[in-house]
Amino acid sequence: MLRAALPLLGLPLAGAGATEEPTQEPGSPGEPPPGLALFRWQWHEVEAPYLVALWILVASLAKIVFHLSRKVTSLVPESCLLILLGLVLGGIVLAVAKKAEYQLEPGTFFLFLLPPIVLDSGYFMPSRLFFDNLGAILTYAVVGTLWNAFTTGAALWGLQQAGLVAPRVQAGLLDFLLFGSLISAVDPVAVLAVFEEVHVNETLFIIVFGESLLNDAVTVVLYKVCNSFVEMGSANVQATDYLKGVASLFVVSLGGAAVGLVFAFLLALTTRFTKRVRIIEPLLVFLLAYAAYLTAEMASLSAILAVTMCGLGCKKYVEANISHKSRTAVKYTMKTLASCAETIIFMLLGISAVDSSKWAWDSGLVLGTLFFILFFRALGVVLQTWVLNQFRLVPLDKIDQVVMSYGGLRGAVAFALVILLDRTKIPAKDYFVATTIVVVFFTVIVQGLTIKPLVKWLKVKRSEHHKPTLNQELHEHTFDHILAAVEDVVGHHGYHYWRDRWEQFDKKYLSQLLMRRSAYRIRDQIWDVYYRLNIRDAISFVDQGGHVLSSTGLTLPSMPSRNSVAETSVTNLLRESGSGACLDLQVIDTVRSGRDREDAVMHHLLCGGLYKPRYRYKASCSRHFISEDAQERQDKEVFQQNMKRRLESFKSTKHNICFTKSKPRPRKASRKKKDGMANMEATNGKPPRDLGFQDTAAVILTVESEEEEDSDSSETEKEDDEGIIFVARATSEVLQEGKVSGE
Repeated sequence: MLRAALPLLGLPLAGAGATEEPTQEPGSPGEPPPGLALFRWQWHEVEAPYLVALWILVASLAKIVFHLSRKVTSLVPESCLLILLGLVLGGIVLAVAKKAEYQLEPGTFFLFLLPPIVLDSGYFMPSRLFFDNLGAILTYAVVGTLWNAFTTGAALWGLQQAGLVAPRVQAGLLDFLLFGSLISAVDPVAVLAVFEEVHVNETLFIIVFGESLLNDAVTVVLYKVCNSFVEMGSANVQATDYLKGVASLFVVSLGGAAVGLVFAFLLALTTRFTKRVRIIEPLLVFLLAYAAYLTAEMASLSAILAVTMCGLGCKKYVEANISHKSRTAVKYTMKTLASCAETIIFMLLGISAVDSSKWAWDSGLVLGTLFFILFFRALGVVLQTWVLNQFRLVPLDKIDQVVMSYGGLRGAVAFALVILLDRTKIPAKDYFVATTIVVVFFTVIVQGLTIKPLVKWLKVKRSEHHKPTLNQELHEHTFDHILAAVEDVVGHHGYHYWRDRWEQFDKKYLSQLLMRRSAYRIRDQIWDVYYRLNIRDAISFVDQGGHVLSSTGLTLPSMPSRNSVAETSVTNLLRESGSGACLDLQVIDTVRSGRDREDAVMHHLLCGGLYKPRYRYKASCSRHFISEDAQERQDKEVFQQNMKRRLESFKSTKHNICFTKSKPRPRKASRKKKDGMANMEATNGKPPRDLGFQDTAAVILTVESEEEEDSDSSETEKEDDEGIIFVARATSEVLQEGKVSGE
């Protein structure tokens, strides 16, 4: 099986070209039986997997070496260094073996190297930003690709008719149109490799990268249609063939998207039932996404579009269903596979350029192609942007247009497509291969090297790597609802109206179908934020008391898992209004930054404005046969009781000092303790003092426990649900109380 896969992986067959000598059966007459061999070299049995592992190891070591010098990687993109490394390795192999080996085969690229990169891009793509700019992305991907393909092909044919291309380049109009269709598409691998290092703003990046993903359908259709026309001959092409070509554009694009959405639905539905087999969750994500890619490829549909829509459509539901460890495994495995595939692609591109037997040079064709792809790309971007700006609320300025024009990079997709051409049908294939290699190297190396200085010189807005604050999220949702309401009032069903309708449909049907019950039973998002702020404050308190407690230790399994607990706490300072006063973590007096101040204000608002249930309900062991309202109240009660159990583990925490657990604690009602603390402060007559962050006085944390709550059920039923209250008292007071009780 491995030997059959060697040609697909671009590796030579063991003993290829050598004549097989007749082997003599052991034990034949006249031959003594072979003795026991102490050592046997069996290279041919492990050649294929060994070479694959060796190339991955070389690629990984190359990335390590490149990033040892920060100056080199800050000036030269990693893709350029990998191509140069591939040229060096290809020259070494050619000098040693006297022939070029280990080429980038189209089967290897399309079936094994491209899917991880596209899946990583689609799965982690910001869906809100993508759909907000979907109109511009589709315009550049469809209209722009058609414009670039036909104008480049026609211009090259005109260049040949003018005598600027050598007569040995035997190609007609259909041949040049076929070449224009494969050389005009923006490559997603090259765009990712270069634009992720430039760090342009999110809108500019999503437009260029979205175009590179969605133009695959147009590229596939144009390539297959033009290739079929060349094989048929221009004289045999009928009018119905042109109509079939136009119809195939919709079939390939919509069919690929439909395949991706079907597999996204299956993936989300499957992960709903993996609660007891968490170990296979990452496997299901990769397996079904790859199945979507292969199914679309098998049906001659857009495989890139299929896996993109699969990752984009399933992420919300899959992230809600799978566990935190599975999400981490999916994230890092996907990033690792994509990085390895990208590294191998650029290395093999450099190695493939060394094989001069596959290409022929013509200066007129090469220079003309370079000029036309740059000129028509810039002209198309300007014309399309002018039309789009008539409808966009935030228009694309001239600087954005310059970066979009200059960022139309070509890569391994064009090289793999030109290698697939049939030399018997297209005599100019070798010239097209040479021109494609030059175009790929020019766009990746020259444009990749100069795009970062260009962005700095033009002062293009850069991306801001920070999560939106709570205030920004609330205002964003508020404006979305207001705009949807305005469109509904005026009777105009625009973008905000349909997005609001989709969110209602998703919440009412899809989320309940594709998410497990503990995930889709969502409380108000304001409640969710309130819970998380309390958890972060508790973590901050424990950290400053001398203990490090991770956020995963305080995660409630029944909480929605779509939004993870933030790593940084809301506030990093302890507040106390006296030696025996109540320390309420919901009160924030001092903050360190503007973002903390904004979260603090929102925390006050949530604490004072949220609805508080009047009665407490016991958590039932059964999760069935409960009304919806009772279930919601039960979840809130379970959350608070779980928090109290966890906080009991550090109830006697001090700064860097902990009391032993063997010391008995008097069982008193927590309400009496709080009243006693207030009376003690009034008796002493001491004004409340502030406990600063640098104060080293020992503090003991007292938390209401579930046992104390059960001891006085009648009193509990009358109390309002006031959340979790932390009580801090000075150590001397607690010790004095212990002595009195001991006497």
